[in-house]
Amino acid sequence: MVLFLAFTVIPVGYTLGSSFFAMRLTGEGVLGGIRTSVFVGLENYIAVFQNSEMLAGLGRLAIYGIIAVPLTIGLALLFALLLDSPGVRLKRFGRTAIFVPYAVPGVVAALLWGFMYLPETSPFSYITRAIGLGSIPFLEPEGLYGALANISIWAGVGFNMLVIYTSLRSIPGELLEAARLDGASEVQIALRVKVPLVLPALILTGIFGLIGALQLYGEPLTLKPMTNSISETWAPLMSIYRDAFVLDNLPEAAAASNVLAIGTVLLSLTVLFVVRRINARAAR
Repeated sequence: MVLFLAFTVIPVGYTLGSSFFAMRLTGEGVLGGIRTSVFVGLENYIAVFQNSEMLAGLGRLAIYGIIAVPLTIGLALLFALLLDSPGVRLKRFGRTAIFVPYAVPGVVAALLWGFMYLPETSPFSYITRAIGLGSIPFLEPEGLYGALANISIWAGVGFNMLVIYTSLRSIPGELLEAARLDGASEVQIALRVKVPLVLPALILTGIFGLIGALQLYGEPLTLKPMTNSISETWAPLMSIYRDAFVLDNLPEAAAASNVLAIGTVLLSLTVLFVVRRINARAAR
């Protein structure tokens, strides 16, 4: 409780309280006034929703999430089902090889892929240039979303695969054996038996992926020096960082942080509600 109070309740309370204030020039100081913290109510929150850069960043974040989250969960489910199939060899090596990218720090992963995206150092662009197709525009506007999503997918599939695979291993063997005795193929067992039974794990990993997408920050920030397609406000967290530590506008940054946090919670709860309604209808 002490740790929860110190590292969660107090920081959240401080951020919430700061969002209702703003720095204003008052009096007549040597330089024309003194900066004073003034209560402004919901003014900072109104400014967040009127901030075109923040709204544009949320739009870019939505496109990124639509690409990254389904592919991450889909590939994690595919690899987990393959590793859980009978007769598959080198399962331990496969699990380790798929999981290893998750252990790579996000900045290192972004730098690694960044050098493979740059036309001068990219092995992929080297091949396409050799066959006369030119460089692949990974860091240009037309390829940027896929390039960023690829980093997230490469790093996130391993963790999600492990969660789903652990859920698969908890399925009673008698249930799978009964399906095989009834003549079901391994593909039918995977789709009609295993996937429905690991649905809670899929929902959990889906929500984790959604939260991770909303927290996008390190990848675009790391790739920013390599391309002109990424601005200082490309993602919402980049915009919040700029407001707080570059423009010294901590109150508005605090308000934007609260809006993003509340939006994340509401979106996660909406996903849970929709999934439960679908499950309830299917149970009928």
